[in-house]
Amino acid sequence: MRRLLVILGLLGIFLTPLLNVSYGGPSKARQVGLASWYGKHQQGRKTASGESFSRGQLTAAHRSLPLGTKVKVTNLRTKQHVVVKINDRGPYGGGKRRIIDLSEAAAKRVGLLEHGTERVEVVVVQNAS
Repeated sequence: MRRLLVILGLLGIFLTPLLNVSYGGPSKARQVGLASWYGKHQQGRKTASGESFSRGQLTAAHRSLPLGTKVKVTNLRTKQHVVVKINDRGPYGGGKRRIIDLSEAAAKRVGLLEHGTERVEVVVVQNAS
């Protein structure tokens, strides 16, 4: 009986889904951290979703949220917000405090262009379909 319990316990460990550590851990429905933005230098390049990046669209890069997820990003200083679609991976610079890279258009809507980075809240509003 004891042997059976040990075997079942080990099977449970191996069958438990692992966290998505390749992009910074599991996704969260709400995060607070730094946002940055990217624009001209990425214009026309392919994103992780396969779409071409357009700095005029309301899109963003996130390390772990599923591509296609829509999130509301609120600048905690200005209280301005924007809803963007996650279509790329990142941000890769700025350490772990940086949680999202906004397109130029999205950054402009929340007052991020002048400062480069701002403290924001990111909330999932629609899961990827």
